[in-house]
Amino acid sequence: MDERRWTKAGVEVSDGQPQVGAVVTDELSDWSVAPVPEWPGRDVTVRVSRAGDALTVRARADAEPWRLVRVAPLDPGAEAAAGPYCCSPSRGGLVVRFTGWRRGPADAALHPEG
Repeated sequence: MDERRWTKAGVEVSDGQPQVGAVVTDELSDWSVAPVPEWPGRDVTVRVSRAGDALTVRARADAEPWRLVRVAPLDPGAEAAAGPYCCSPSRGGLVVRFTGWRRGPADAALHPEG
């Protein structure tokens, strides 16, 4: 992935409320979101998993069931990197607390065979 091909996923405020979503860029970007007004103040986990030619994004608050956020195509031969990121592009006051970061094999439960 590079400056022309990238994906970001997480929670952001849009239309005045928190939204879980993803931006997928392959020359052009598209954005998908879903409102999560019940998530502020809770521990949110975003899981990105790669298998075959797909990148699967899921998220949850606390120990709730995983919600599918996005499935995006990804060239199986493409090199990819990942890491935490936060920003407040138009004003100050954003407070974000990262409580963990892990990298490992794709979760087989997210990519069932058959």
